[in-house]
Amino acid sequence: MEDSKSKKTFVLGAMLLGIAGVMVKVLGLFFRIPLTNLIGVEAMAYYQIAYPVYVMILTVSTSGLPTAISKMISERRAAGHYYEAYRVFRVSFKVMLALGVITSVGVFIFAPMITKLQKEPDAVYALRATTPALLLCPLLSCYRGFFQGQKNNAPTAVSQVIEQIFRVGFGIAMAVLLLKIDLPHAAAGASSGASIGSLFGLIAILFLFMQNKEKMHAEIKESGRKPMQSTRGIIRDLLAIAVPTTIGACIMPILNWIDTLIVKRRLLSIGFADSVARTLYGELTAMASPIVNVPQYLTQAIAISLVPVISDAYRRDDMDFVRKNANLGLRYGFTLVLPCSLGMMVLAKPIMQLFYPTQTASIPNAAVCLRIYAVGLVFLSMTHAFTGVLQGIGKQNIPVINLLIGAVVKTVMTFILTGIKVINVRGAAVGTACAYLVSAWLNYKAVKRHTYAKFDIKTVFVRPAISAAIMAVVVFFGYRLLHAHMGNALSTIISVFVGVIAYALLIFLTGAITAEELEAVPRLRKAARVLKKLHLLK
Repeated sequence: MEDSKSKKTFVLGAMLLGIAGVMVKVLGLFFRIPLTNLIGVEAMAYYQIAYPVYVMILTVSTSGLPTAISKMISERRAAGHYYEAYRVFRVSFKVMLALGVITSVGVFIFAPMITKLQKEPDAVYALRATTPALLLCPLLSCYRGFFQGQKNNAPTAVSQVIEQIFRVGFGIAMAVLLLKIDLPHAAAGASSGASIGSLFGLIAILFLFMQNKEKMHAEIKESGRKPMQSTRGIIRDLLAIAVPTTIGACIMPILNWIDTLIVKRRLLSIGFADSVARTLYGELTAMASPIVNVPQYLTQAIAISLVPVISDAYRRDDMDFVRKNANLGLRYGFTLVLPCSLGMMVLAKPIMQLFYPTQTASIPNAAVCLRIYAVGLVFLSMTHAFTGVLQGIGKQNIPVINLLIGAVVKTVMTFILTGIKVINVRGAAVGTACAYLVSAWLNYKAVKRHTYAKFDIKTVFVRPAISAAIMAVVVFFGYRLLHAHMGNALSTIISVFVGVIAYALLIFLTGAITAEELEAVPRLRKAARVLKKLHLLK
């Protein structure tokens, strides 16, 4: 019964965050695509110079503590210590508020120096426009950690979608409005969307928190209000989990920022003109990167959902359940990401033509970058799943070290490969893919060492791989058949739609997803019965 209940919680949590994450990233595409078509690849480089800095600093202030809050609240609630769980939230909120004030004020003051260091001083407006978000997002992530600790991912999902809707709408409107001034100010208008989005996301989750207060007070009354740990002790435990998690989460954003320092300098050093180097960097970061980022949220959702579930099982010393969920998390990540990866590989150029019809000169190079990123996406899904397992068993230092090793690999490869003229910015994409490969392998070895987990190769890898490979063939030939009779846009959309249907059928036919797993989620039981009657589900 416990196994079934926990599986249901994990699957529902991952589904909610995954769906919300995809919606957020799709909305993000609807933000970047018209923006790129409106102001051009070169102008988008101003936005992309500011954005990695914003993401890096935001990661420092929001990535580790929500995971720590989630884990600590989950453990205390499992023991019936509801008041202590609420105290974790209160202490965390104060810490997050302090971090928000420090980072937002610091970035506003030092923005000119940061952008000058990146050889793009005009990006200062775009960077400063993100500073309100740096204050609000830590508070928003604190509430999300509180709800995730209760294994309730709905408030996080709702607030993410609302945040992104306002970010996209406001950002595009301000970019268009400020385009009348100049391109750097248009980029600043786009960046300001992050601030208004985080404001409305915070309002939404605060409303849901207030609705939850009555239940929370009833639980606190049940457990009593006697503190079991000092405030200093809570902060110490929070930091013990949050610091290594934050360092790990910061490594790739830091490297993306380093890319802004390395890539353009290397391109200039091998003879590219300044405007050409900026355009090439825009093809990598403004065109290819946003598309490949969409599936990442699926695997991040799985990792986030794994942490409290595995943490509970590990606390009960139920290692069999830990191992089952390690298999489950890896399989779901692989099953979700592999078709996305292969689909992007076979339709890279058509996808670029669909999304960026005005950037015809940039499409060939951006398509190659997308294919390379798509390869790395498979290894990233594995990295996320193993990281969730390791964080759940209290080994959060290990994925940090492993990602750091991957980051060193990326830095070296990016420096070498981008200095080769025929490769140029594609070298940065290769470096990223290799970093994920190295991190995934090291995390895999660590999970096996600490949990003695044995992964079912046939179920976890082979069945999804067969399904995805057949789907890729269907999509490849389907697009070429359709393209002979209709335009690129319609051919691409229909091919993707057909690929989704084909893959959905194939994962049921091959047993990549089983009847038992669908029936474990009440909302999917009807679908399971229908698929069984059609002999499509094992």
